[in-house]
Amino acid sequence: MVEKRIEEWAKRLLKAEETCVPVEPLTEEWPAVDIPAAYAIQLKVLELKRAAGRKVIGMKIGLTSKAMQQMLGVHEPDYGHVLDSMVLLEGEPVRLSGLIQPKVEAEIAFVLRDRLCGPGVHAADVLRASAGVMPSLEIIDSRIKDWKIKIQDTIADNASAAAIILGGALVPVQGLDLRLVGLTLEKDGQVFATATGAAVLGHPAAAVAWLANAIAPYGLSLEPGMVVLSGSLTQAVTVEPGTVIHATFDRLGAVSVKFIE
Repeated sequence: MVEKRIEEWAKRLLKAEETCVPVEPLTEEWPAVDIPAAYAIQLKVLELKRAAGRKVIGMKIGLTSKAMQQMLGVHEPDYGHVLDSMVLLEGEPVRLSGLIQPKVEAEIAFVLRDRLCGPGVHAADVLRASAGVMPSLEIIDSRIKDWKIKIQDTIADNASAAAIILGGALVPVQGLDLRLVGLTLEKDGQVFATATGAAVLGHPAAAVAWLANAIAPYGLSLEPGMVVLSGSLTQAVTVEPGTVIHATFDRLGAVSVKFIE
């Protein structure tokens, strides 16, 4: 019965993504759904996408801020997968018609040189295993109607991931204290928020370490070449047609995206 529900919800979420028609919350229709079942739905959607020819090129971490965790009543982040079809080129406008209710987050992206396999991965291991970091923007988009989500809803929905934009060059992490990297996030030329890397679990590398340890029980690891988005430094920005989002990171560079109808 549970397996049947997992498969049914995976198909519903995939259809919602493809048609841009959101579904009612998973947690309303299946109140007893737990976090392992929600991740099982996420992996089933991933299986369907892989069968269609898409490839996993990385992962994303969500709910890294205490404020977001408290809002959803949880005490740790969640995660999702990044597929090749989700990577957008900077400079190309993003059509809102292909999304449901998007928002944008600014994040520090890690590019791995070496494999990270939990348990027991620490922030120092992440730094040693990284080829470097890049400024990035993540477009999040809930396939759940009106963002009416609990933790199980967003997990099943691939942590609300939709697309990523990587900007600038790969910056080595040696000699760089990512806790102190400052961010200025602008919407349409006006400062929306400022933050530092410490906003992400105290250190962005700590978030990546958490991820490596969290996926280990499922037999998964972070592989060389993967891009890992370490979590948003600020609250997400809502966007409309014509919106331009620009994120400037100290010592890392900048990245921007424009939305059109």
